[in-house]
Amino acid sequence: MPLGPTELLIILLIVVLLFGARKLPELARGLGQSAREFRRAISEEEKKPEEAKPEQKQS
Repeated sequence: MPLGPTELLIILLIVVLLFGARKLPELARGLGQSAREFRRAISEEEKKPEEAKPEQKQS
């Protein structure tokens, strides 16, 4: 169920009230850095070849 413009406006208003207008740029910057780190970790994980598992000897 997608959020409409009214819901987004209410959420934005609540965020401004909770964190204050001065903290919003800092909060947005932190979220951006976190998202960037997450994407970087995902792409590095995809580039890694699957680690070779040691072969087990059958008795």
